[in-house]
Amino acid sequence: MPCTVVVGAQWGDEGKGKIVDALSAEADLIARYAGGPNAGHSVIFRGKTVVLQLLPSGILTPGRRCLIGNGVVIDLTRLLEEIERLEALGVELRERLGISPAAHLILPYHKAAEQVSEQGPGAIGTTGRGIGFAYRDKASRAGLRVGDLFDPQWALERIERNLERARREFPESQELQTMTGDAILAELAEHARWIEPMVADVSAELHEGLRRGRRVLLEGAQGTLLDLDHGTYPYVTSSASSAAGAPLGVGLGPGVVDRVVGVAKAYVTRVGHGPFPSEMPTAEAERMRAAGEEYGAVTGRPRRCGWLDVPALRYAVRINGLDELVITKLDVLDDFDEIRVAESYVIDGKRREGYPSSTRELARCEPVWRSFPGWKTSTAKVRRWEDLPDRARAYLEWVEESTGVPVTVVSVGAERDAEIRRAVTVR
Repeated sequence: MPCTVVVGAQWGDEGKGKIVDALSAEADLIARYAGGPNAGHSVIFRGKTVVLQLLPSGILTPGRRCLIGNGVVIDLTRLLEEIERLEALGVELRERLGISPAAHLILPYHKAAEQVSEQGPGAIGTTGRGIGFAYRDKASRAGLRVGDLFDPQWALERIERNLERARREFPESQELQTMTGDAILAELAEHARWIEPMVADVSAELHEGLRRGRRVLLEGAQGTLLDLDHGTYPYVTSSASSAAGAPLGVGLGPGVVDRVVGVAKAYVTRVGHGPFPSEMPTAEAERMRAAGEEYGAVTGRPRRCGWLDVPALRYAVRINGLDELVITKLDVLDDFDEIRVAESYVIDGKRREGYPSSTRELARCEPVWRSFPGWKTSTAKVRRWEDLPDRARAYLEWVEESTGVPVTVVSVGAERDAEIRRAVTVR
């Protein structure tokens, strides 16, 4: 495990936080490489559910050095709240946390602009946390980074210029009209005081760690189908959430990655707008949602639910170069009489095995279903592959065969030990 990447193989919410938390025991350095506080990783810690939005999930493993890379966009108010919330639970983390000076900041005008933009006909279903507009400023070379906190005059000039542009673009926002650069700078000055000891050269630290033989774990947010380049555009996030974004988001070369772990639910969920070929009818989705507690960790929004989509999963295997699969929430399917899988699509009357690159084409896809008999028995206490119900094993083995990637871990609950580890040959 010199350098392992954990990536979501669906539309996010696959349970990556629990998997990173488990893998952290085998790592020395854990780094977050993309996204912002629009993603929530839920981890059971001391019997309580802890939702991590910006901190790497490995922060709950004692003694591990955790880093926030240049690819992340940071809302400093939310980061401080998250730190203080964990400290109240007895987690000592400030000396273990490093933050890249090249990470971009989410500022109040980003949030105000995004909230206005989501009110019109072009809404894509974002969380309204300002993530997209922070990445937009980054791409247009107008953003502020963590390192800019320590040059107040330069930061103020940039803030005022960006704020004026936002006012022109969204004149209907009363919040933007009353916002001032001085007030934003004053808030940032407070943040600069507590964050300064944590600012670190993340790229150099990871490079040196790998040179010395230390084990590195790279953690992202969202999932492959929300990747800015390879997801269901425009219903995507604003960053590279696929595995290729991992070394880029922490300042490493791609050659250092030697293992890519894809995390997928035994079914599929997504939030926000966009095509979803294997989406369930309302009543069926409500049953799945209740069984899997499918509500957003950050927003509480009900997730859209569907059966496993194999063309989409094979696409994620290709885009990420997955070496192995972790299947989560198998236990959610325990009470279903029938398990369905979209094994291919029909588009305009023609069968198609692959995943369309066009969102408009994907919206016309009709799934070709394959049915498996349910196992109708609890898997929640199972800890060995051979103890799984025969029908559950058959389902998982079919997923392996269909994707060409071995299933190495099966999660059957939210608790840390609720998983089945399987010794198989990884390509």
